[in-house]
Amino acid sequence: MKDTLYTFTRWQVAALLFLGFSAGLPFLLVFSTLNARLADVGVQTATIGFFSWLGITYSIKVFWAPIVDRLRLPVLDRLLGKRRSWMLLAQAGIATGLYLMATVDPVAAPEMMALCGLLVAFSSATQDVAIDAYRIEIAEDRLQAALAATYIFGYRVALLVAGAGALYLAEFWGWQVSYQVMALLVGVGMLTVLIVREPQVNHYAAAADIAHRVQQEAGKRAHLPPRLARLMGWFSAAVVGPFLDFFQRYRELAILILITVAVYRISDIAMGVMANPFYLDFMGFSKTQVADVTKIFGFFMTIAGSMLGGVMVVRYGVRRILVLGAVMTAATNLLFVWLAQMPPDIVSLALVVSADNLSGGIANVALIAWLSSMTSAAFTATQYALFSSLMTLPGKFLGGFSGIVVADFGYAEFFLVAGLMGIPAILLSMYMKKNGERLDALAPVRESSENDPSEPGR
Repeated sequence: MKDTLYTFTRWQVAALLFLGFSAGLPFLLVFSTLNARLADVGVQTATIGFFSWLGITYSIKVFWAPIVDRLRLPVLDRLLGKRRSWMLLAQAGIATGLYLMATVDPVAAPEMMALCGLLVAFSSATQDVAIDAYRIEIAEDRLQAALAATYIFGYRVALLVAGAGALYLAEFWGWQVSYQVMALLVGVGMLTVLIVREPQVNHYAAAADIAHRVQQEAGKRAHLPPRLARLMGWFSAAVVGPFLDFFQRYRELAILILITVAVYRISDIAMGVMANPFYLDFMGFSKTQVADVTKIFGFFMTIAGSMLGGVMVVRYGVRRILVLGAVMTAATNLLFVWLAQMPPDIVSLALVVSADNLSGGIANVALIAWLSSMTSAAFTATQYALFSSLMTLPGKFLGGFSGIVVADFGYAEFFLVAGLMGIPAILLSMYMKKNGERLDALAPVRESSENDPSEPGR
């Protein structure tokens, strides 16, 4: 227990709290908060719908993650290192985009507002790639759950600031001031980047630079002029290398790992699409009641789940908690089946939402820690971007059909289906736990990113 508590006192854990805030801040400012602003100033509903396409950038970040992995930025790389330089550049893009969004009139120039929003969304997705890579490289496996827990805490606080906080500012001082304040708050992340340390180049002892070998092989096989061969080799290393490394490392388990990642959050994400319509339209709760229970109370339960998940992973191991998280997520969806058949009661709603957010926090931390343990040092950003894209895409796609299921069968039946959709995640998590020794043998060998004599033994 002493070692577990010590884990949460490390400087890396504190750093991820502020980097989590930096990652979460821009998210709502190009989604629900932006939609509220557009609706408030009279932008047509159809136009507001088109702005939702800004969110695609978060789901396709894997396509430019290889650049973040392989390209060293001029000047900034020499001053800060690869990961910190990319974080700072992305934060500069976010701050610039938010400031421009503050000055643009969305009614007179919706196209310009969309371009500014695209700058924010693209920069934010790029920052996510860089922060994920930094989080994995700055500490060994035993710290990853704690880092994930504090990252989620910071992220959730930022969602409150960019959601309710931005709306309060807009109510009293207007949308321009609201977005200008948000642009200033990007400075929290920028200051953190300037203070924290850069991970060591060779973070893992067994991680020879696979990308360099891929580049050399591509140059030998391509009968091209030397400069073009080097360019082709670099491209092969950046784009092909991460996937080649992953499949060669995990062999026949690679496909099952990716399927596990893809289905782990399907139950949770698909259910979430219909949550607010269920609370408001079917159960008849007021907007204030829903906000109090799901946004305020739910926020603290998610944080509690994240922190509890972090402690449990450190204490009992990541794969055990991965199974527990999958079981709890599916089980809490079944609680909504019960709630749908009960008369509206705020206490029942609070109990079900508490269980849902608590289980979601535990499952999310376990999943992040597990995925972090499977990335190679040479391709951290790209491989984790692949995982994070797979985490949400299937659930979002299937969630698009949730309204049809509710319309044809009802809410209770929909929540039952959503709960049953969690069964594959449970079975695959159990399979990963059963094959834990083999996965450990195939995983990258990790060492601490710093020589800390006070580091407790593993």
